[in-house]
Amino acid sequence: MTEENNLREELRVFEEHRATWLPSHRGDFVAIVGTKVIGFYPDFTSGFKAGLSAAGLGRNFLLKQVWAEDPVYSIFLLVCP
Repeated sequence: MTEENNLREELRVFEEHRATWLPSHRGDFVAIVGTKVIGFYPDFTSGFKAGLSAAGLGRNFLLKQVWAEDPVYSIFLLVCP
């Protein structure tokens, strides 16, 4: 699998189901391996552990928080002389 294709399938599954997941899983983390939804988790750590357990070492999995729109984070670096 090329870098370009990493998580393509998992991201497609996420986007196809995002709207249906929002009412009952808003803010939860969903773990996806290939086309299989492993589950929904209230925090990153429990979702990460479940994804790693399902995927095993050396295989990619997606852990993504369910929101209507993906948040954008801005990081400002202040450099003082």
